[in-house]
Amino acid sequence: MNPADLEAAQRIVVLTGAGMGLASGIPTFRGTDPDAVWAKDVTELGTRRYFRYDPVGSWRWYHARFGALRRAEPNAGHHALVRLERWAAASGRSFLLVTQNIDVLHRRAGSERLVEVHGRADRLRCTTRGCPNAAPAGSIDAATVSWTAFESAPSEAHLPRCPLCDALLRPHVLWFDEFYAEHVDYAFDRAMAAFRASDLLLCVGTSFSVGITAAALESRGAIWSLDPSTIDPPPGVRPWRVAQEVALPALVEGLG
Repeated sequence: MNPADLEAAQRIVVLTGAGMGLASGIPTFRGTDPDAVWAKDVTELGTRRYFRYDPVGSWRWYHARFGALRRAEPNAGHHALVRLERWAAASGRSFLLVTQNIDVLHRRAGSERLVEVHGRADRLRCTTRGCPNAAPAGSIDAATVSWTAFESAPSEAHLPRCPLCDALLRPHVLWFDEFYAEHVDYAFDRAMAAFRASDLLLCVGTSFSVGITAAALESRGAIWSLDPSTIDPPPGVRPWRVAQEVALPALVEGLG
């Protein structure tokens, strides 16, 4: 892929996966790096069923992972996508960044035309349906919750609770046994509309193994996969085997 491919497009969509955060020190899920989270049974831990069965165990896992995410910083690729968004706006092009990642690094880098389709690690929500802090539209700032007692003694008595109704709080993320329609923040319909209308889709650091990537392949335009892995992408997707933190800044730098 080169700058001319972007300059020829009028409706650009970028889809990022876990490989986007590797240069920021965040392990992938299904990636080939030795710390890949997938190897730790995330399909069992990352479920509503497990949260109901063992909320303490669930929150111990998520709290540790969220702590690692908070320490991470946007990398060169995140900043390059901000510049790409601004270039697209200045040149009258349509642009949307859809991320599978919950690390909010795109948001922290400055991305604005953004769909965080799997939720956000910096938000929590109530587990009681009908509470203003619960699905389908509510959430709260995670920074307003104190974890001191839970960190000292993880127990049900020290689990985070909703400030409105005192029900348990949960991560504001899409679990593996849930649907994209669970919460308006996932903006699945917005992402789908953008995929279908795009004339260029750039997939960065994704293994094409979750629901949103299958939906992305409905794009009628050119589809590229930016990933250094030697694993072939799905049919019809053009591979670009370069590290994103190298390729994206160079790509954007070459735009007219």
